[in-house]
Amino acid sequence: MSVKSWGEVALHTLLIFLLFSAIFPLTFSAANQPRNPKKRNPQASDSSSAVFQVEGNVYPLGHYTASLNIGYPPKLYDFDIDSGSDLTWVQCDAPCKGCTKPPDQLYKPNNNLVQCDEELCAGIHVSKERQCAAPSDQCDYEVEYADQGSSLGVLVRDHITLRYTNGSVVRPRIAFGCGYDQKYSGPNSAPSTAGVLGLGRGSASFLSQLHALGLIRNVVGHCLSVQGGGFLFFGDDLIPSSGVVWIPMLASSVEKHYSAGPAKLLFDGKDTSVKDLELIFDSGSSYTYLNSKAYQAVVDRVTNDLKRQKFERATDDPSLPICWKGTKPFKSISDVKSYFKPLAFSFQKAKNSQLQLLPESYLIVTVGTFLRL
Repeated sequence: MSVKSWGEVALHTLLIFLLFSAIFPLTFSAANQPRNPKKRNPQASDSSSAVFQVEGNVYPLGHYTASLNIGYPPKLYDFDIDSGSDLTWVQCDAPCKGCTKPPDQLYKPNNNLVQCDEELCAGIHVSKERQCAAPSDQCDYEVEYADQGSSLGVLVRDHITLRYTNGSVVRPRIAFGCGYDQKYSGPNSAPSTAGVLGLGRGSASFLSQLHALGLIRNVVGHCLSVQGGGFLFFGDDLIPSSGVVWIPMLASSVEKHYSAGPAKLLFDGKDTSVKDLELIFDSGSSYTYLNSKAYQAVVDRVTNDLKRQKFERATDDPSLPICWKGTKPFKSISDVKSYFKPLAFSFQKAKNSQLQLLPESYLIVTVGTFLRL
C-alpha cells in the first residue's frame, strides 16, 4: 500500500476509522472506559489510550499527519499516517540522502542500533531468512511504496513519549527505521514530513510493539473532521459504546495490511450482483479503487441513471475518461449528491451490536453508508 507522498501474524488488532463529526465531539473524554480490561504493564497506570492530534488538509485533499516525541530529551517529529505499511521510519542524520528536513530536524542515532539477530529484524523483511554476516550486525531495512517512493536505512531503538488520557506519561523504547536514503517519484513535490508512521498489522509497527510491552490494548483509530484536523489514538478507552458496525478482518490475508470482507456492492441501496469483494483499508491512500468488474458495474448504473436527467458526457479533459456535465456548473458536493445516487459496500458478516472487545481482528465503521460518492 502507499503513503500519500512517500511513495507493510497480525496480533488481534482493532482498526477503527470513524467519521469524526458522526461519533465524537471535538474533544475526547476518558469517560469511555474499556469494557474488558486486561492486565497491563504497571507503567500503563489505569488508562490504556494515548491521543495524538492530527493536522493537515484532511478535507478536501486528504493529507494529514501526526507528531510524536522521540528520544530523551524528547524531540518532536511529524509523520504521514499509514495503516497500509508496517515500518515507522524518520529521516536520519547518518548522513542523509534525499532528506527534506534541515540537519537540525533530522534524527541522530546514538549507539542504539537494533541487531540483525533480533526477532524484530526478521519481522521487517519479506523473507524470514535473515541475511546476517554476524549476529551483532546492524538491522538494515528497505521499504518501497505503491507510488514508487522508498526509504533505505537502519533499525534503531529509542524512547517515545506516550501520554495517556489520564495524564500519566511513559517513555518505552520502541524500534523504528532511521532512513538515510529516500527517493520520490511522480509530479508531486517531496513531502514535508519527517517520515512515515506505520500502523500495519506486523510485529514492527508502533502499535504491535506497544501492545507487546503491555502498554496498550491493540487498538488504533483516527477520527477526521471535515473542518480539517482530528485525532489519532492508540488503545481502547475512546471507542464509543454504540453507533458502530463491527466487521471481521480476513484471517486468511497473508499481507500485513487490514483487509475485510466479503462485501457486496450496492448502488442506490440496490444489489449490483458484485459480491465477495475483499477490501483493503489504507490511510496512506486518498483514493478508493475498484477492480474492473466492480468498476464497470458502477459506470453502467451511473450512466443509465443519468440518462433520465439533462446530463451529457464531457470529453474536453482527456485526463477524465468518464465525466458528465450538467446545464450549469456544480457549486458544491451537495449539488452532486442531488443528482448522483449513493454507492455503498455492504459487509455480509457485519455485526450490529453494542461495543464489545471480541477475540478476533475487527474493523469499525460508522453506521449507515460506508462509502458514498
